[in-house]
Amino acid sequence: MVCVSHIFKRIVFAIAVVICATLVLGFALGEFGWIGVHAGDDQDGAYRQMRVYAEVLRKIQNYYVTPPDINSVTNGALHGLLDSLDPDSSYLTPAEYKMYKDRPATENGHVGITISKRFGYATIVNVLPGSPADQEHLRDGDVIDLIEGQSTHDLPLALVRFMLAGKPSTSVTISVVRPFKPDPDKMTLNRVALTAPPLGEQFYENASILYLKPGVLTTSRVDDIAAKIKGAGKGRKILLDLRDTTGDDPKEGLRLANFFIKQGTLASLEGQKFPTQTFTADPAQCLTDAPVAVLVNHGTYGASELVAAAVEDLKRGDVVGERTFGEGAVQRTIDLPDSAALMLTVAKYEDPAGKKIQDDAVTPNLVVASPEDDGEPIPPSNVDDQLNQALALLKTKNG
Repeated sequence: MVCVSHIFKRIVFAIAVVICATLVLGFALGEFGWIGVHAGDDQDGAYRQMRVYAEVLRKIQNYYVTPPDINSVTNGALHGLLDSLDPDSSYLTPAEYKMYKDRPATENGHVGITISKRFGYATIVNVLPGSPADQEHLRDGDVIDLIEGQSTHDLPLALVRFMLAGKPSTSVTISVVRPFKPDPDKMTLNRVALTAPPLGEQFYENASILYLKPGVLTTSRVDDIAAKIKGAGKGRKILLDLRDTTGDDPKEGLRLANFFIKQGTLASLEGQKFPTQTFTADPAQCLTDAPVAVLVNHGTYGASELVAAAVEDLKRGDVVGERTFGEGAVQRTIDLPDSAALMLTVAKYEDPAGKKIQDDAVTPNLVVASPEDDGEPIPPSNVDDQLNQALALLKTKNG
């Protein structure tokens, strides 16, 4: 039988790391919060709570109906502890961490989804057009409850992403829970080497409005957008469609926002032990002062959210559509003595108004729901109310 004192030491170390990273941030909720302390007696309260954890383990080991696997119990507790902080924070067991570190860098096969966690399960943020996931009609908001038979509730987010990727021409089997369907759909997706869709470009209203849809916010794609804005000529209005647009590099989102904003604070980055950073617009990088509108939805993710937040909060233009996903954090990997690891959020991006994007996302100043959000599934339609509303707003602006 596993010695409880050994397990206790393991829990103490992991919890201590988390406590140090969260107390000053004010994560404690209510009178005693999730760690049962006031600011004045943080350490005493934390150690009291850890003694409670040890006592719970002893009771489980001694009185549960069958002898429990204490390692499994402990791993479950540590997974839950990290999951309670935010979707990006994770505990990786020694085996999970080894698998994560040993992943081949050359395995560039993907199924075409951006994934995060909501309510403990892997959730699809957006789907790349033309990808294997798109061909199976997956969409944002669908929940992946199983990957290769393993519940995503029990898997760290880093491992979920790792398991979905792999060598091109291989496959992965998942079970998906979709809105309005009582039973999960089991499907097998082929992994392929993906290419980003081309930059979408169109002119509206007698070419007075330039519509741009990036799809992704990479360095090269933001360069392409800059070229299009410069080539559009002075005074041409811009409609930037960031719906279902993923950006993993916040710097590219800030750079894109600067194309439209001449001065002011675009965003800031803050954390307990993380040096505060403030990102200010550079007037030399501003490319246009013409009217601008931004389209967003639940699939607007990461760097794209920084663009929408800056445009809206600094009153540079209108943001139209639905509340964005809410992703804007910096993670740090912390090795533990038993070869496990913590992936811990150490800082979060704040919009110009001071709201944390990871916590509050971006709510448009003009909310226009997609048809699927009106309460029931409907047949596909060519009518894009969000686009039409944004165009109508831009028509009223003087270029």
